[in-house]
Amino acid sequence: MLNNKNILITGGTGSFGKKMVQIILENYAPNKLIVFSRDELKQFEMSQRWDAEKYPCIRYFLGDVRDKDRLMLAFRQVDYVIHAAALKQVPAAEYNPAECIKTNVIGAMNVIEAAIYNNVSRVIALSTDKACNPLNLYGATKLCADKLFCAAKAYGGFQNVRFAVVRYGNVLGSRGSVVPFFKEKAKAGVIPITDPRMTRFWITLDQAVHFVLMALKIVRGGEVFVPQIPSMKIVDLARAIDPECRFDIIGVRPGEKLHETLISGEEARHTVEFREHFIIQSHPRSLEELLSAGNGNAGLCRNDFKYTSDQNKDWLTVEQLRDLIEKTADDYSIEKSRWGLEAVPQ
Repeated sequence: MLNNKNILITGGTGSFGKKMVQIILENYAPNKLIVFSRDELKQFEMSQRWDAEKYPCIRYFLGDVRDKDRLMLAFRQVDYVIHAAALKQVPAAEYNPAECIKTNVIGAMNVIEAAIYNNVSRVIALSTDKACNPLNLYGATKLCADKLFCAAKAYGGFQNVRFAVVRYGNVLGSRGSVVPFFKEKAKAGVIPITDPRMTRFWITLDQAVHFVLMALKIVRGGEVFVPQIPSMKIVDLARAIDPECRFDIIGVRPGEKLHETLISGEEARHTVEFREHFIIQSHPRSLEELLSAGNGNAGLCRNDFKYTSDQNKDWLTVEQLRDLIEKTADDYSIEKSRWGLEAVPQ
């Protein structure tokens, strides 16, 4: 579905954007692939790997999602938009709340308006597990953005633009990941652990990109797509990086949770479970449409269902975490299978 299409990625020089560009260029033949971001240095660095001479479809478009006029120009004749631009560092968001709101909330509104104005066919916005029952400002801004995208279809009028959200957990190999931090601390023989009980959902960049492409293919409008992914214990991650290191327990920081949630109990009443993912519906009528779509693996989640990292049925072992860390040492590495790993039941 990407062949001969014009695709734009906001935040295209980030970890996700680079992986998305790589996978699209290696597997599809788009008419245009537009990298939209505000950092000219990162665009220059990307152009050294994917230059316009070798990849004539690629475009590097400087701009900020805060600038609606610039988005209006960038979105002209675009078929699909992947909205990955965001300020995502939790401590920075707490200290600079207005800046986070301008990018994550106002920026989302600008993307929606530009997409409607230019009659973009489909828009997929990236979210985070921190948007579910948010405890920090970053999560709150992403929850606002999710609500905006889920309601955006109502603003489209006669324009048939489909908006949806993809919500997943921590990304292995992304910038700001805890892995390089742990590796650096391990050199001194001590790894700081906030709380030994802490758990997190885990997904690789390759898995995240393929899940977004799946959502782009089946989106109808107003959904929140959630992948079924494994959990890991923070102490197991530390052991995978250096089993000889001792732990320094520093306590849970403000705005941080012991366990993350991808689907809350309240959302479960409007959630459909498939074999490899969930869909949270913002429009109740869509539930019947999904259940009658002929997918025998679909079913409504029970009312008391919650999808949390500590109650997950699939867990990564220390050995699996170590293998994943080695595989993703290069940001541009690709796992050929869709999910790239097999989790073990617990």
